[in-house]
Amino acid sequence: MQAYIIVPAEASDAESIEQIEKECLSLPLNKEQILSQIEDERYTILCAKGEDSCILGYAGMYCVLDEGYITNVAVSAAARRNHIADALLSGLQMRSEELKLTFLTLEVRESNIPAITLYRKHGFEKAGLRKGYYQAPKENAVIMTKFFSEEKT
Repeated sequence: MQAYIIVPAEASDAESIEQIEKECLSLPLNKEQILSQIEDERYTILCAKGEDSCILGYAGMYCVLDEGYITNVAVSAAARRNHIADALLSGLQMRSEELKLTFLTLEVRESNIPAITLYRKHGFEKAGLRKGYYQAPKENAVIMTKFFSEEKT
């Protein structure tokens, strides 16, 4: 098992996050877009850093009032199977509770069964479907949401 810590992203991490974006996502953000999110207080970007401070994975969340929207959870192929996505998601949930968010929601490719399984493990439930949401390749997105309060809005 690879050792790592979960820490808030810093400006100096933008280039490494960009590389993971290119490796994992069909429509990756560029370094400038990532940097603008790191510097924007509405975003929480967490990184999993290995022993040599290299970034193994990251997760992002955007907050609007009391709502949280997970933007990405990505782990480099070489670092997978080390529970990094699990730890990053736990970190975002802890931050959501600190911010007193009502819910946390995300979209996931309908075919991404490992991710759907991970989200269910963390208490997310299917809330809907966005037809044709993803491009390259075109695919539906499953909307998954976790509520933190008794009231569901």
